[in-house]
Amino acid sequence: MKFKNLIVYWRTVLMVAEITLRHQWNDSFILFAIIVQPMIIAILALFMLRGLGGDYAMYVVVGSGLTGLWSSLLFISGNSINNERREGTLESLVAVPTPFEVIVFGKNLANVVQSLISMSSSYLLAALFFGYTLKMVSPLLFVGSVLISIFAFISFGLVIAPLFIIYRGIQQWQNAMEFPVYILAGFLFPIALLPAWTTPVSYVLPPYWAARALHETSTGAGDVEKVIFAWGMMLLFSVIDLFLASKLFKYMLYKARVDASLETV
Repeated sequence: MKFKNLIVYWRTVLMVAEITLRHQWNDSFILFAIIVQPMIIAILALFMLRGLGGDYAMYVVVGSGLTGLWSSLLFISGNSINNERREGTLESLVAVPTPFEVIVFGKNLANVVQSLISMSSSYLLAALFFGYTLKMVSPLLFVGSVLISIFAFISFGLVIAPLFIIYRGIQQWQNAMEFPVYILAGFLFPIALLPAWTTPVSYVLPPYWAARALHETSTGAGDVEKVIFAWGMMLLFSVIDLFLASKLFKYMLYKARVDASLETV
């Protein structure tokens, strides 16, 4: 995917995101994935860590929000093309002059922004029901981390969506990919607690760098240099993901046109 397309079609991206948000607010599965499930995770973690202080609570709040973000990316963004095919709208979307990956980018934007609700709900849960006084140590850096994380997650979703539809065998592992990323990305506890051989796996996961930046800016556990390094890694992976997504979308559309049917892509 080209950055130029995002600039030229920015209005299309925002319109697709708005329509997607309106549509998904009526989907009970999506609401469970982005609100209910992260709150359950937050309640269990906060209950186990009760009395240990606000830093631990803030770590859980951010981590539970990231679980909702990853679940949304994996199940909703990952199935975005398949859903269009099942609803019979895929042919129309491919036929419009707007590049198809721009439309999927808008859908992913809606999914990621909507998932941020889980972080807000966990924050209120910790403050109101568990009595924690939560304080954002570096609010400006945290906001910057959130914005870059949104872009990194959207870019990662652009790789997952065509990959699931091109290689059906990968999608069969969709459910099994959810909780390992929770662990390997360090959403709810540092990866230093894991075996050393898992560390390289964590480093190649964009969600890990998002979790690292958000945890360090919310709790003050890291310095500015570490936060900027995490930002750089997220931007690097975003560029790589956009490049891979461009190739995957071209291959998907080429295969569909050669087979003369988008329904069997």
